[in-house]
Amino acid sequence: MNQISSTPKWSLLEKIAFRLSFIYFSLFIIIENNSVFPFWGMLMQKPNELLHQFIPWFSKHILHLSYDVTVFVSGSSDTTYNYVIIFLIFISTVFGTAIWSVFDRKRQDYKKLYYWLSVAIRFYIALMLINYGLVKIIKIQFPSPNFYRLIEAYGDSSPMGLAWTFLGFSKGYNIFMGIAEISAVLLLFRRTLTIGAIITLSAVVNVMAVNYFFDIPVKILSTHLVLMTLFLLQRDFKKLIGFFFTGKSITLSVLEQPIYKKNWLKPTSRILKGLILVYVLVYGFTKVLDSQKIYGEKAPKSALYGLYEIVHFEKNGDTIPANIYDTERWRYLILDRAGSAQIHKMDKTGLYFKSEIDTLKNQLRLTSHRDSRDTFILNYKKTEHIFSFETIIKSDTIKARCKIFKKEDFLLMKRGFNWVNEHPFNR
Repeated sequence: MNQISSTPKWSLLEKIAFRLSFIYFSLFIIIENNSVFPFWGMLMQKPNELLHQFIPWFSKHILHLSYDVTVFVSGSSDTTYNYVIIFLIFISTVFGTAIWSVFDRKRQDYKKLYYWLSVAIRFYIALMLINYGLVKIIKIQFPSPNFYRLIEAYGDSSPMGLAWTFLGFSKGYNIFMGIAEISAVLLLFRRTLTIGAIITLSAVVNVMAVNYFFDIPVKILSTHLVLMTLFLLQRDFKKLIGFFFTGKSITLSVLEQPIYKKNWLKPTSRILKGLILVYVLVYGFTKVLDSQKIYGEKAPKSALYGLYEIVHFEKNGDTIPANIYDTERWRYLILDRAGSAQIHKMDKTGLYFKSEIDTLKNQLRLTSHRDSRDTFILNYKKTEHIFSFETIIKSDTIKARCKIFKKEDFLLMKRGFNWVNEHPFNR
């Protein structure tokens, strides 16, 4: 479909390829929108409810899956539910293209439909990447390594966890990635479409590679962002190949806009585009700033913020040695964000609590996330370097003394940037 917008008559292959692209991408954008378009979630509420009923039935009775599809929203966009939807979109595309090709054989081209499909794809990619770019620049998606990550062994982290730690370490790299993704705004203007698609392709291919090779469950979405970007680039593909590999001078054509039959439609479309951009940029930026204060780097920290390594642990008067196979002895107490706490045992199991701190009484109340009846109070004493406490848990008296660590005590967090390195500092 090279140079579709300027070709007077399309070949049969071009028409079939466009029909496939039109049906597939349209259905994908409608169903797998991820609320990219404003208020789309509200519009799709009822259709999604129907899909939540139909997909499990189809998976069980037609595909004969050995398990029930019960997960619809989980933070992963690579669920069985999503893959079944992609399968249905593909099947619908094949049958839809066959029917379309039979009943529309005399059509010479699809210039107008091509333009409007490109508009939908351009906005879908751009708004998606603007959102992703904002959460990188404001550093929400990849937070700095917390105390749990800093004490976790590399080998105990998941590939995704390792990627999140790597990407979250550097604020500068987050800003770099964010700028690259926000550059997708160039897709929204016809004169900058090609350069925008080139920059966007570089960004989304990198995202797709990270998702694939670090097992991050956004493979479906990132793959489709790559395919959609290639669709936008294909109209100039031959010219770009000639320019980069043969040195020939080229002139890139501007995507043709259909002629509006009514004069008011053109300025209205421009106003609508402007409103969408303002909504996404201003509202998106404001929302991300608010999120940063809730669970980002500006979120309130615990009044006892720190990592406490338990160097002495007593249970009912008996000193319990630091045995890595011990399932009862505590190893770390982590007080990071306000209202939460973690206790990690010697065998690496973790307990997670809600926390309340009374600095006047020097008391720390911990309530289990799993069972609100499971609660106890630590009576603590704290100096600059030592933190000690005692408590009673299910008739057992616990006493402990801890060494206090800050993030700056870890090499990863204190190494910093160095222009001069006489030798590689690789540890």
